[in-house]
Amino acid sequence: MIATGGKSIYGASVGILMLDARFPRIPGDMGNALTWPFPVHYRIVRNASPDLVVRRRAEGLLDAFVDAARGLVEDGVDGITTNCGFLSLFQKELSEAVPVPVVTSSLMQVEMVNRLLPTGKRAGVLTISASTLTTEHLRSALVPDGTPIGSTEGGQEFTRAILGNELVLDIEKARADNVEAALAMKQNHPELGALVLECTNMCPYAADIQKATDLPVYSIVSLVSWFQAGLRPPEF
Repeated sequence: MIATGGKSIYGASVGILMLDARFPRIPGDMGNALTWPFPVHYRIVRNASPDLVVRRRAEGLLDAFVDAARGLVEDGVDGITTNCGFLSLFQKELSEAVPVPVVTSSLMQVEMVNRLLPTGKRAGVLTISASTLTTEHLRSALVPDGTPIGSTEGGQEFTRAILGNELVLDIEKARADNVEAALAMKQNHPELGALVLECTNMCPYAADIQKATDLPVYSIVSLVSWFQAGLRPPEF
């Protein structure tokens, strides 16, 4: 057997562009490496704070994300993703900047999930910040117009702690915020057939949301797991 080189890092097919944040990343969070059943390679985009990316459209950060994505490819990854659904705004530019597949946002699942659902049902989006999730964010991810949107804004913990980049997170209060927001969506939208979690920090609560709503729940974990399966198919 002969081995060939050409990369700096082997075995981590997925490269993740990380926000520059300090809040706790518990298991299930995209930024906790224990979440993944396969190796991933992280790169932090400095000064890309949660507030700047989510509330201020990642203003002035495109070049930094492009540089970081190119760095991940140089290191040896086979595909790029990000750890914020609001970065759908950069899908086109990042795809054009690197020679590997790019999936910027969990929102990119919505159209596919709609195709899976029974007639008369559609997917809804649960986001950390409905007030700043614009039509441009949604259309960049090909989310159909009129898709139901719910949010943890107004809750007691989750949105405040994550977007405030706080050092302490009350996990049970954050879980309650997510479940309550999902239940409100189900009550307000009887046509709801599934939920797509925009925020990558919602993933630790996906099972709780599914149990409470009795609806399928899709997240960045489900999307990147699918993504990685194509980059590195299992051998049988």
